[in-house]
Amino acid sequence: MEPATRHIAIVAPEPTEIVARARAMIPALAQRSLEGRRQRRIPDETIADMQRAGFFRVLQPKRWGGYEMDLHTFYEIQLALAEGDMSTAWIYGVSGVHPWFMALLDDRAAQEVWRSDTSALICSSLMPAGRATPAEGGYRLSGRWRYASCCEHCDWALLGAMLATGNGGPPEGRIFLLPRKDYGTIDTWQVSGLQATGSWDVSVDDVFVPAHRSQSMLDNFLLKGPGQALNTSSLYRLPFGQIFVRGISTAALGALQGMLNAFLDYGRTRVTRAGGRSAENPFVQLLCAETAAAIDEMTNTLHRNFRNLHAYARRGETPPLEERLRYKFQSTEVTERCTLLAARIFKATGAAGLAEGLPFGGILADLMAGRQHISNQYEYVGSSWGGVMFGLANKDLML
Repeated sequence: MEPATRHIAIVAPEPTEIVARARAMIPALAQRSLEGRRQRRIPDETIADMQRAGFFRVLQPKRWGGYEMDLHTFYEIQLALAEGDMSTAWIYGVSGVHPWFMALLDDRAAQEVWRSDTSALICSSLMPAGRATPAEGGYRLSGRWRYASCCEHCDWALLGAMLATGNGGPPEGRIFLLPRKDYGTIDTWQVSGLQATGSWDVSVDDVFVPAHRSQSMLDNFLLKGPGQALNTSSLYRLPFGQIFVRGISTAALGALQGMLNAFLDYGRTRVTRAGGRSAENPFVQLLCAETAAAIDEMTNTLHRNFRNLHAYARRGETPPLEERLRYKFQSTEVTERCTLLAARIFKATGAAGLAEGLPFGGILADLMAGRQHISNQYEYVGSSWGGVMFGLANKDLML
């Protein structure tokens, strides 16, 4: 059978089962978290566990061995992983959406990536840091990109660049797919949080990329891609920007839940220097209630938004711009609120919370690091939405 018509028979687990697999990993992830920080990479055993559990197949097309599950399942897995270790959930939120993106590309790209190994992983740095020029049959690409999370575990990379159109018009933003042999990785990841994500630099020196391994940002915004001719599920009619930004923020929600869980365990027996039990302190009690309520609210908003987006996709409709702007802001708002609540929990642990053997300082540092991602810039994204409310033009295609 020709690869272009290939269909791989699989038996997909039930959504509840695969989420249960993620929840079962929480203790092991928490135990490995400190060593991951020290090694500045996700342990190989964690990637192997995630592969065996099928997590990276959740959004992958069925014809390439995937499960084609909905986004609710994907983010429930990410939330669970983050309760154990935010870095693990972070790389899942990034690399785990790339099989979905592959469904938009010309099927020749999927053939190259998955023909010999349907579990091959893809990293990315989508900022338009590269320079691309047209060439016969494709493009020439050069540049250096930062923050390619999990790149040492991946065989392919998706990289953003501006393409000089040559017709006097503005350059066009595009995403390019490259195999490992066409790019180098540079260990620059000396940071204070999310150390285990291994978000190294990627460099490319004048490499040819065939046209079938590229997609314009405008087409992403318009919910279009040549791969949709074969990947016909409504799953692949959702806005890429919405999926990507939630992959960047949802780990914070799970990490805050993990921090709250640890704080409740810690506070049940903690007696402060002032002689009182933390569990009986009304201010501590209120903080726990506020944190739990915020997590519940933000998680419900996440799922409501994707229920709405899935409904648009099933009807073959494009979500309205105002709605997409609101949903992106609600994604960005997650890390803003999570960092503020986590800082309060950290303060409530007292000096003992500084101990490396307790998770509080590490989780707070991870949350602060996640807040720095461009997709989590609360003020910028909020002002973009607010400007459109005033009738100004929208300039954001990552919606």
